[in-house]
Amino acid sequence: MDRRRFITRTGAAAAGLFAAPYILPSGRLFAASGAQLAEHVVLVMFAGGVRQQESVLQRYIADAQGETPEGNIMYNMLNGTPPPEKIVYGTGLGGIDPIQQVLPQTLEQQGTLFREMRAVSAGHYGGLNSLLQGNTAATQGLQQKPLYPTIFEYLRRHGGLPATKTWFVGNTIGNSVPLLNHSNHPNYGSRYGANFFAPNITFGPAGDQYLSDAKIYHPEDQLTPVYEMKAFLDNSFDRLGSSLDGIGNTPEEKQDIKAFMAEMFTRTQNGTIAHPPVHDSGDLSTVGYACEVMKWFKPALTVVNMSGVDGCHSSFTGYLAALHRADHAVGHLWDHVQNEVPEMANNTVIIAVPECGRNAEPNAIRDQNDWYAFDHSDSNAHRVFGMMAGANVPSGLSIGGEGNQIGMVTDVVPTVAEILGVKNDVLSAGFLEPGTQSLFDRI
Repeated sequence: MDRRRFITRTGAAAAGLFAAPYILPSGRLFAASGAQLAEHVVLVMFAGGVRQQESVLQRYIADAQGETPEGNIMYNMLNGTPPPEKIVYGTGLGGIDPIQQVLPQTLEQQGTLFREMRAVSAGHYGGLNSLLQGNTAATQGLQQKPLYPTIFEYLRRHGGLPATKTWFVGNTIGNSVPLLNHSNHPNYGSRYGANFFAPNITFGPAGDQYLSDAKIYHPEDQLTPVYEMKAFLDNSFDRLGSSLDGIGNTPEEKQDIKAFMAEMFTRTQNGTIAHPPVHDSGDLSTVGYACEVMKWFKPALTVVNMSGVDGCHSSFTGYLAALHRADHAVGHLWDHVQNEVPEMANNTVIIAVPECGRNAEPNAIRDQNDWYAFDHSDSNAHRVFGMMAGANVPSGLSIGGEGNQIGMVTDVVPTVAEILGVKNDVLSAGFLEPGTQSLFDRI
C-alpha cells in the first residue's frame, strides 16, 4: 500500500471511530428466551409526523386543501393508484415527475398493514421514545436519555447480542436524537446500548471538512486534523448533555468499525454508497448508509430514523414530496435487504411506523401552491398507521381502519422482541405501557 493510500485509510478510520461514539462491549450474557421468527429486524421510524389523510387514506390534497384529486403517493408501501393530476410530489421542475416504483410488490401485499394505530405522543421526541421504549414516558424531556430500557438494551441484555449487532442510524445529532441508543435505567444502560451512527454528519458538509483534512495527514506524526474531528463530534454530543465516557468495544469490534468507516469514506468520495436511485442529503442519504451498515454488519436490529416530512409545518407541497421520497427510500431499503445482503434475505422483518401524525386543521402558513401547512398537536396527530413484512409475517393482511384503531406505537418493542426471541423477558421486565402487546398478538 502506498503512503497516500495508507494515510487516506488510516486517517479516515481514526476519524470515523470518533464519528460513531456509541461503541459498546460485547459478550453473551443470556441466551434468547424464545423461538425467533427471524434473525434480523429493520425498524423504520417513519418519517417526521405523517398525516393519515395523505398516507394510508390516500386523499392527497382532497382533505387538506379541499381540492381534487385523491390518490396514493406511497406506492412502494401501499396499494392504490397515484393521483391523475396536479402532480407536485416528484422530481423535476415543480415536482411533475413521480419517482418510479422500486418494489415489484408493495409492502402491503407482502405483509400486514395496521391501517389505524394510536400514537401516544403528538411530539417527535416523545414519539421516538415510545417506539424504542414501548412506554409513553410522560415525564421524558428533550436532552434527556430514555427513562425506561430501549429495545436495544432488551436485546443485548436478554438476547446476548454484541454491540455491532444493534445499530441506530440517525439522520441528525440535533433534537436529542443521539440520546435514543440507550437509557439510563440502572438495570440496563450504556453497557447494553446500540451503536449510533449519523452518516449525514460524519460524511456531510459539517464533517467533510475534518475528514477531508484528515485524509492527507499521517496519524502517527500529524494528528491535529484527527483531533479536530474528535472535538467537532464531541462538542456536538456535549451540548446534548451526553457523556462519551466509558463507552468501549472489544478490540475485534473496534477494528471492524474502523475498517467500515474507512471503507465508507472511500465509497463516499467515489460516489458508490448504496443510495436509493433518487436521493438527497437528508433521509434518502441516511437510508443509503443504513444499507451499507446492514451489508457490513448484518445486524439483528437496525433502526433508521427519518424526519423529512416534518417540513409540513411550513410547506404542504414539500411535505408531499418528502412523503413520496420516504416511501421510495423504504422501498429501496427493503429491495437492498432482499437482493444485496444474502445473509438477511428471506430472514428479515421490516417494520415501519410513524412516531406521530399531524393535525386535522391547518395553520395559517401557505406555500408556493397556496396550500395550507399543518402542525402536530391535536387528536388527529395521535392517528398513525403501521406495517410489517418479511419472514413469518402474514401477507396481504389489512387490520383496523378509520374509526377502528387497533394497536399502539408502543407495540413495536414487544413485536421486535418476539421476532428476535426475547418477548417473555421484555414482558417480565414490567416497563411497557399498559395495554401494549406484540402486533402478532393483535393479529
